[in-house]
Amino acid sequence: MSTKLNKEQLAQLVAGDIAAGSYVNLGIGQPTLVSNYLTAEQNITLHTENGMLGMGPVAVGDEIDEDLINAGKIPVTELPGASYFHHADSFAIMRGGHLDVCVLGAFQVSATGDLANWHTGAPDAIPAVGGAMDLATGAKEVYVMMSLFTKDGKSKLVPECSYPLTGVGCVTRVYTNEAVFLIGPDGVRVRETYGMSFEELAARMDTPLLSSV
Repeated sequence: MSTKLNKEQLAQLVAGDIAAGSYVNLGIGQPTLVSNYLTAEQNITLHTENGMLGMGPVAVGDEIDEDLINAGKIPVTELPGASYFHHADSFAIMRGGHLDVCVLGAFQVSATGDLANWHTGAPDAIPAVGGAMDLATGAKEVYVMMSLFTKDGKSKLVPECSYPLTGVGCVTRVYTNEAVFLIGPDGVRVRETYGMSFEELAARMDTPLLSSV
């Protein structure tokens, strides 16, 4: 058990878990940070649904080109061999099962891997599904990066989602500041914890947890 991870440490952890040679889409928000920790040795090809393949890390300073942005409108760099194409072709990549991994944020993830990340259901909330449904159903694996607890201390990894679903049974891993969870046929397994013990973590959650130890 180490200390609780910050956003940068969490992004580095996710980046290190992506298999070499993968085609990957990084969602808006925290997942964008993952691009900064991918190594040349991993040979990862990043895809963005607004029509780019071969995206590099987030652009800073003189690297910024306003014509090169990801789906979250954040300036990005391009790697050698990068290509650009129509929005429809980009979605065809997503829907056609050509992505090995997508990394998304979430409002809730269920114990069976259901994903809710586009709408809280609140009357004043603005729905923003984007390409999330296509990614959730089209990618071979879905990793979620999110804060584990809400502001009032409730777990966002739940027995059953109460928010509108983005995808059913699609999430395989959940990365949070306090723990990494693996979701499989046998349930939710805790791979490792940060800043608290397995017992402390289990006591704060309604979802039954399995230990990897």
